[in-house]
Amino acid sequence: MTGADREPSELRVWAPGGVGEVRTGDDLVALLLDALAADDDPDHRPADGDVLVLTSKVVSKAEGRVVAAEDREQAITDETVRVVATREHSAGVTRIVENRLGLVMAAAGVDASNTPAGTVLLLPLDPDASARALRDGVAARFGVTVGVIVSDTAGRPWRDGVVDIAIGVAGLTPLEDLRGRADSFGRPLTMTVTAVADELAAAAELVKGKASGRPLAVVRGLGRWVTAEDGPGARALQRTGPDDMFRLGTAEAYAEGFAAGRAAGGAPEAPTQA
Repeated sequence: MTGADREPSELRVWAPGGVGEVRTGDDLVALLLDALAADDDPDHRPADGDVLVLTSKVVSKAEGRVVAAEDREQAITDETVRVVATREHSAGVTRIVENRLGLVMAAAGVDASNTPAGTVLLLPLDPDASARALRDGVAARFGVTVGVIVSDTAGRPWRDGVVDIAIGVAGLTPLEDLRGRADSFGRPLTMTVTAVADELAAAAELVKGKASGRPLAVVRGLGRWVTAEDGPGARALQRTGPDDMFRLGTAEAYAEGFAAGRAAGGAPEAPTQA
């Protein structure tokens, strides 16, 4: 790892300006490197152990992942691998789905914010690859080893509000497994695995903001989690298969159970849900 192995006691987070509006076909890495180089604060020059956090929207724009807003529902369907839950409301139907990246999100991550009127944005094609490209660009231009996160906004079950999470990761330990270590009272930790990449994504969003035109943030002080290798990427953060205790929404679980009952010779008609 780069940096000290001790627990960090301080971190700094800032968002360079100067990136501007990103359009389809732009060389995003070059734009971001120019913004980092143009920062006139000498303390902001990229350093070993920094973590760069990039909002996924500019990646999507550069990749041309833009569709007409009238095609939004079809875009959600096209990006969906599995429906987790649906809810009808006055404006239509909200779908919580697993998308092609393995993320469980509202509307498959298809978003209408920070995009021209009449359009919506799909998530990037390969956020891990985008993170690796920026990491390689920083190494080539500044001669330093950094970690990179591509982040996107997501809601959370049981909690109001949204936070940014890591959907692409390179050169960073995305999870720190503390199981087997002792707490401050000497008791062994048995369940604690810290989502380092998600915590960094959320912290960075506080300085990037949603409408500031600053899609990139730099986090300094957490070099102990920056790695020489690109690492496993953001997939390591996803809980899937038998570990997913909430694989289906209530209505979907009910329908699946009823279908299984019918197949086993149960009631021919569905009873009314309470």
